Amino acid sequence: MITLRPVESTDLDEFFSHQLDPSANHMAAFGAKNPSDRGVFDHHWQDILNDRKITVRTILSDGDVVGSILAYHDGDAPEISYWIDRSRWGQGITTAAVGQFLDEVTERPIRARAVADNVSSIRILERWGFQQVGETQGFAPARGAVVRELILELV
Repeated sequence: MITLRPVESTDLDEFFSHQLDPSANHMAAFGAKNPSDRGVFDHHWQDILNDRKITVRTILSDGDVVGSILAYHDGDAPEISYWIDRSRWGQGITTAAVGQFLDEVTERPIRARAVADNVSSIRILERWGFQQVGETQGFAPARGAVVRELILELV
């Protein structure tokens, strides 16, 4: 069973271990320049948790911490972002978590971004009604290269 709950301080150890996976970093592309730097990680998460304009939840699968999902404001619409432990990819967890999160965060339009080759993430977003509304290019620290990123929106 997939559930969402507010982030607890003990969740951060799991989140940190998730971001250490090279394959997950490659797919996310825009993660930390040095994912093994716990100080940078902790600072980043304290900023997230202290910002009242950010809605952030821990994703649980059968009670185990498997990821996080959040919505932040970037311009005129909120944007969602998520990270799932790579060992849990392909199990429907992200799809279920996004659906539950969209029930909680009801402001529309809401946007999401995905690197163009992250087909799984794009399919999950499209399943919930997101449609591509643009694209951009940016330097992805995890890949050490400029990548094409799709901008998707749910109205």
